[in-house]
Amino acid sequence: MLRRTESLTDLTADEARRVILRAQGFVGADARRGGVRAMLRRLGAVQLDTISVLARSHELVAYARLGPVGRPAIEQAYWDAPAQSFEYWCHAACILPIEHWPLYAFRRRAYRERRFRWHEVPDSVDKLLEQVRDAGPLTTSDVGGAKNGGPWWDWSDSKIGLEWLLDIGEVVCSRRVGWRRTYDLAERVVPADLLAQDLSDEECIGRLAAIAGRSLGVATRSDLIDFLRLRGGSTAILDEALLSGATGLVPVQVSGWPIPRGATAANAWADPAALESDPRGRHRTTLVSPFDSLIWHRGRTERVFGFNYQLELYVPKHKRVHGYFTMPVLAGGRLIGRIDPAREGTTLVARQLSLEPGLTSAKWVDALREALWSAAEWVGCDTVRVERTDPPELARLLTGPAA
Repeated sequence: MLRRTESLTDLTADEARRVILRAQGFVGADARRGGVRAMLRRLGAVQLDTISVLARSHELVAYARLGPVGRPAIEQAYWDAPAQSFEYWCHAACILPIEHWPLYAFRRRAYRERRFRWHEVPDSVDKLLEQVRDAGPLTTSDVGGAKNGGPWWDWSDSKIGLEWLLDIGEVVCSRRVGWRRTYDLAERVVPADLLAQDLSDEECIGRLAAIAGRSLGVATRSDLIDFLRLRGGSTAILDEALLSGATGLVPVQVSGWPIPRGATAANAWADPAALESDPRGRHRTTLVSPFDSLIWHRGRTERVFGFNYQLELYVPKHKRVHGYFTMPVLAGGRLIGRIDPAREGTTLVARQLSLEPGLTSAKWVDALREALWSAAEWVGCDTVRVERTDPPELARLLTGPAA
């Protein structure tokens, strides 16, 4: 039972973890209600990534919470017409609910003032905007292609211009075709009542922090900053919004979590609605995308789950410990291990499977088997092959009959 003093709620680390799992849509009576669109609004942001091993990350996020939803149905829920969502910069490049459009005005203004991100903005940007106005929606292929022929960052002027127009809000991406962004005028995509709103930086950051707090359930200041990728003066605005109550979040004390420098008791913030009842229910055993908001802040992942996680796809192959695209396994309210998956035809291959130290193979083997076969069936595989395991006896147990 959650314990409240006059001004502060005390949580054990286990209680905080269960609140987080419910806020993230893994447990609770309403966890699956409303499908993908409701899930997006519960999470506030779903990160995009180009890597596709079993599926792309935004599909894996839905699968982890909702089960084997058809992948075309997931795509349609995100990018159906009229626009249900749009792509923009939150924690990273994310799918965001369309009604959040006004809340990113602070970031659009900052990009407009800077007139630079990774590349110098070309002089031809005004002509690009007219092309979109006259013939949109357009992809980069429609205006000359995305690259000059060199490395991935060697963008064409057309790609640079379209991305900058997206950054400042002149154009919007609310659909993809073959994984290519489509760009259209904001006035043709964003509902007029949302487009007309003109929020201050303080209003934007305060309301976004409330969304981040609801999504995370229990969060430190650094968790909120990481969710929204705030920098410089934006972090000061966040601090003022937290202290003034503008975010609607309340201070809590989580035992075992570090107390920030200068703080006296509270070491985190929580959505008060999340504290009104004890989280109940069980979640499905599942693989979790490396870019899932449950674990995208690696320091938070270790704090909440005691799980030290590093994505090793950029680590040289001979230095990898767990594998190229290691996916944590969520079972019984904890992260019990990690699997490096691959596909060979209709076979799901676990190139490496590791159980967390201190956990016994006999107790958790069925959960690992369930995670593997459920994912295999979802992506159309009819066979599972496990190549390496840690501890070694897991390989024998996994190939044996289920308990």
